[in-house]
Amino acid sequence: IKFLPLFDRVLVERLMAETVTKGGIMLPEKSQGKVLQATVVAVGPGAVNQVRNVTPVSVKVGEKVLLPEYGGTKVTLEDKEYFLFRDGDILGKYVE
Repeated sequence: IKFLPLFDRVLVERLMAETVTKGGIMLPEKSQGKVLQATVVAVGPGAVNQVRNVTPVSVKVGEKVLLPEYGGTKVTLEDKEYFLFRDGDILGKYVE
C-alpha cells in the first residue's frame, strides 16, 4: 500500500525507544522516555496559499526530524504504525 499525504502533511515513523541501558540493564516500559525523533516516510506537495501558489514542505523523505510531545494522527499501514503531522508542527530536523 502506498500512501501520499495531501497538502503540507508529513508521514513519519517514530524511532524505537531505548529498551536497554548502555550497561545492559533492561528498562521497563514506564521508565522509557517518550520518543520525539522520527524518520520522514512521505511528504505532501505543499500548502496552497491565497494566490494559489504552492508553498513546498520543508522536509524530505529519509530525513530525521524532532516531533512535538503531543499531536499527530496515528495511521496504521501494513501492520506498522506511522504518524501524520502538518509541516508546521515539526519542530526541527537533524543535519549531519
